[in-house]
Amino acid sequence: MHPAPAIAALWLIWLVSWLAAAFWADPAQRRAGLQAELRYRVVTVFGATLLFIPAHGYEGRLRLWIPNPIEAWICVVLIAIGLAFAWWARLHLGRLWSGTVTAKAEHRVVDTGPYGLVRHPIYTGLLLAILATMAAKGTAWGIAGAVLLTIGIVMKARLEERFLRGELGTAYDDYARRMPMLVPFAPARRVWFKAF
Repeated sequence: MHPAPAIAALWLIWLVSWLAAAFWADPAQRRAGLQAELRYRVVTVFGATLLFIPAHGYEGRLRLWIPNPIEAWICVVLIAIGLAFAWWARLHLGRLWSGTVTAKAEHRVVDTGPYGLVRHPIYTGLLLAILATMAAKGTAWGIAGAVLLTIGIVMKARLEERFLRGELGTAYDDYARRMPMLVPFAPARRVWFKAF
């Protein structure tokens, strides 16, 4: 079996289950708003479109490398780990989760489980899966897609940070001082991607 169908199946299962689970969330009390979210959404859509252009069988100039079977299957495992980590974070967050930047009734800082490793573990898991997908594809458009998706995720994470600081005040500031944003065990600093 070639790893490409396994990669597609992992992402498809994740997407369908993620969308289906959207019904298992409390209603939002406040939202950042569509205009605040538009920039990261546009970048993310373009990134996802590029990342998921099929590469199997393509051997032209834009194919920068072709992973051997062992490397490709390692990528499949990393994708599965990343998506499972994102699911763990979502399940741990429970009904406080939202696909958009929102505050729920009784919103609070969650700092246990995967949120005891990073402030945005869903994004951490997705970034691992995205980078492993890019490595398995080895195409210029795969790299461009991964870069755009990374930028979109960081833009959304920074929007969430501003929103949560406004909603939760010093409780979130304290959490942000002691917990890294996206990379587990990294120093907890706020200098990450200031441009976004």
